[in-house]
Amino acid sequence: MRITVCPSCGSSKVKKVRRKWTGEFQGHVYIIPSLEFHECPDCGERIYDRDAMRKIEAHSPAFSAHGSGVKS
Repeated sequence: MRITVCPSCGSSKVKKVRRKWTGEFQGHVYIIPSLEFHECPDCGERIYDRDAMRKIEAHSPAFSAHGSGVKS
């Protein structure tokens, strides 16, 4: 997926980045060491493609088999 315009502010400066990403679910913090996603430097909006969302879901306790999330 190629994103060139920010869906929030309309900036054309959106760039693909790879960096450490931190999430939280029910008080549990989890980290993805090298997540690739698009980010707008003007407003901070982050846009995640299908691969990024799959990585987030794979690391999130919300989707773990033993957690209290939604995955069965």
